[in-house]
Amino acid sequence: MRRVVVTGARGPAGASVARQLVERGHQVLGVDMHPEGEGPFTVLRVPPVLDPTYPDALFAAARCWSADLIIPTVSEELTLPALHHTSPEWSVVVGPASAVSIASDKWSTYRVLADAGVPVPASTLGTSWTTAAHGALAGYDGPLVSKPRHGRGGRGVVVHPHVGRLGLTSDSIVQEFAPGTEYAVDLLVSSRWGTVDVVAVLEKTALAQGDVGNGTHVRRLAAGQPADVVAAASDAVLAIGLTGPADVDVRRLRDGTAVVLEINARLGAHSAYVPEICGGILDHYRVMATR
Repeated sequence: MRRVVVTGARGPAGASVARQLVERGHQVLGVDMHPEGEGPFTVLRVPPVLDPTYPDALFAAARCWSADLIIPTVSEELTLPALHHTSPEWSVVVGPASAVSIASDKWSTYRVLADAGVPVPASTLGTSWTTAAHGALAGYDGPLVSKPRHGRGGRGVVVHPHVGRLGLTSDSIVQEFAPGTEYAVDLLVSSRWGTVDVVAVLEKTALAQGDVGNGTHVRRLAAGQPADVVAAASDAVLAIGLTGPADVDVRRLRDGTAVVLEINARLGAHSAYVPEICGGILDHYRVMATR
């Protein structure tokens, strides 16, 4: 039996993995800036993840809980240096700092994937002038989508039906809008071998904002299908050097091409549909603990 601290335990990703752990018979302590709620595990209040006191609060909770494993599920905390320090008390389920840094910035993700030949939508940085007049979007006259360079889920994502002066800044990324089916691809990449050990495609059958946003309903597709979606997501995580769990958003362009929208370097909100990932994490860190 493991003693695990799950961060963001009242959010979709944290609650999902916490419940899976409890169902497997493990002891779980959740931490969250908003601990109110119900569930089969205790949740303690901690400061927001960008508060300077957050790492100390997290580790104090882990120490009091005698935790041997910490599973972060809040995107903004994944780049904190404290989470990448080796501790004799516990392991932290987080990918390499360089890969996490790339995944946290959608513009960096786009550039690395494009250079690696991974299919991505044409993209450019936001400006206060006509976005289609420069960069990869030169000459593009279709709908655009803008989103913060640093953000998660559907926060700040806006579809612009017509090209024009969007009044954006370089803190935003602008992409050609992919109107086709959207998928969440959940993966687990071995930190020892750098291979994709688990990959499953979840089709998003409903989105929070209609055309964009978080998937409110999903269904797991047959193993290895669609093959182009599996390949795009797998190539994406390997291209940035990410190991551990990943949640990759993929969508189809008008011509049917599957393109990678973003990489979340953590467990996804629907990881319960892919329980092999939780099992793989526990197996991996059990091996590490016995070395």
